[in-house]
Amino acid sequence: MKKLILCYTILVMLISGIVSVQFIEKEKEIWSKRLEELTISAETLQIRLNDYESVGIEVDVTMYHPISRQTDSTPNILADGTRIRVQRASEYKFIAVSRNLLKRYGGFLDYGDFVLLKGTNGHKDGVYQVRDTMNKRFVNRIDVLETPGKKPYKYANAAIYKLSDMGMADWTN
Repeated sequence: MKKLILCYTILVMLISGIVSVQFIEKEKEIWSKRLEELTISAETLQIRLNDYESVGIEVDVTMYHPISRQTDSTPNILADGTRIRVQRASEYKFIAVSRNLLKRYGGFLDYGDFVLLKGTNGHKDGVYQVRDTMNKRFVNRIDVLETPGKKPYKYANAAIYKLSDMGMADWTN
């Protein structure tokens, strides 16, 4: 009787093992295909992202003051940790960018990157450094850091171009 129970136990374990291996192989095949699809998708998105770096991206340009009503409880500390003098904010040439433009959220910019801004009729065109992040409700938008008291402005359909380490960019657009 013990040998029969042992035989049945071994038989059940073998069948269970065979079924498990077949299940795992099937799942492996499904997930391998999915991984391949995601890899192709990621490569396609990377190509599109690289285009933004060289061609630029259209943004709306606004401005903000480093005051707690427009930032947080520490308006003199930017998102990257930079400390500023609030009364000299306009002198820094810093910008906050919408989250979709930051690499950590799938964009092409990092804190510390320099960008060329064009399309403000010469009013705010120039080189700025990314130092801050905007509220998540904004998309394709930048805020220029300005000293409190500076009059608000807005420019639609401006463009930013990431400057490379060499300080060069495609400015022909």
